[in-house]
Parts: sequence; C-alpha cells; structure tokens
Amino acid sequence: MGFSLPATGLVRTGEERATLVRRTYTLVFVSVLVTMVGSTYALSNVALMQAVAAHPFLTMACVFIPLLAAQGARTKFPLNIAMVLLFTFAMGVLIAPALYMYNIRQPGVVNQAALLTVGTFGVLTLYAFVSRRDFSAWGSFLVVGLWVLIGTSLLNMFFYNATADLWIASVAVLLFSGLLVFDTWRLRNVFGPDDYVIAAVQIYLDLLNLFMALLRLLGGRRN
Repeated sequence: MGFSLPATGLVRTGEERATLVRRTYTLVFVSVLVTMVGSTYALSNVALMQAVAAHPFLTMACVFIPLLAAQGARTKFPLNIAMVLLFTFAMGVLIAPALYMYNIRQPGVVNQAALLTVGTFGVLTLYAFVSRRDFSAWGSFLVVGLWVLIGTSLLNMFFYNATADLWIASVAVLLFSGLLVFDTWRLRNVFGPDDYVIAAVQIYLDLLNLFMALLRLLGGRRN
C-alpha cells in the first residue's frame, strides 16, 4: 500500500523546512488518531466489520477513492485535509477485522505491535534526520521490492503457507522500515513547502504497513 508521488518544489529556507515538517507530522499524528477512531467504530459495528471481511478487495477499492481525491486536491485547503482524513478513517475500518481476529486469538499482541511500531518509527525518523547520507538511491530498489512484496502476498492469499507468511511479514518489516527512512529523507531534501499532504500520506502508509507487518510477524510466531 505504499506509493510515491512527485514533489512540487524544493524547500528553499530553514523556516520553510520547519513549517513543512511541522505540518507533515501534525497531519500524520491526526491521521493515526482518525484511523484508531475508524477501527473502533468498525469493531463496534458487527455488520460493517462482516461486510469488510467478506469483500476485502471491494472495500480496498473504495478506501482509495478519497486518497485519489486528496492527490488531485493536494493544494486545495481544506479539501485536501478532509480527503486525507476520510481516507485514514476508511483505513481504520479496513484493518478492523484483522485487529479483531488477533485480539481474540492472542490478547495483547496488537498493543505490542503498536509499541514496537512507535519505537521503530522514532528511531528510524531520528536516523533519517540526523544522517548526512544521500538516500536517493534507495528509491528504485524499494519500489521494486514493494511490487515483489505485493505479488508474493497475493500468491500467498490463494496458496496460503504459514512459513511463507512469516517470511513475507519479515520482509515487509524491512521494506517499510526502508521506505520510512527514504520518505523522511525526501521530507528533508525533496518535498516543497506545499507538499505536506503528499509527505504525510506516504509516511502514514509506511507507518501503517509497518504496524500490520509487525502484527503478522508477532502473531505468526506465537501460532
């Protein structure tokens, strides 16, 4: 569920960069809260959760409609923010059945995955900000890895193998950790002052996918 969008222009001054970073992480934080609200709402609505579980591909298609709208309205405040928050709420609804199953089978594992995600996010974000390395070369490698991960995940959905699922989850943790570093580097060096919506969505998706991969990894190992 990761993707890459072009930036509109480079940040020119330190003040612009500080504003971009503040807006981006504020939107990421709010998006995570809205995702939690969406998941809580779905978990309290059995009919909705059953519909999501029965039609995951249709639900995913519907989820990404507001994301596409946000991309088209990236500079049109407050429409861009509204579309992003609608997208993140829908993502919370989408992942609710998985959270429910993990909570039933292994109480506490969702909280453990969330704590690991927060810790990993903090460490990798700090590393990307303080490092002087040029991470631009990571882009093509990570995009290829993402497509390979999507393909193998789809195959494993039809020909499920528990060992393969653990391997896929492990690779996903590494891949989305790399994407988080890369997108944070882009926030510092590539994105323009008006690209906070794009930057926030990409970092949000890295964070969400990292959480889901850690959840699969922890749950699979306990099984």
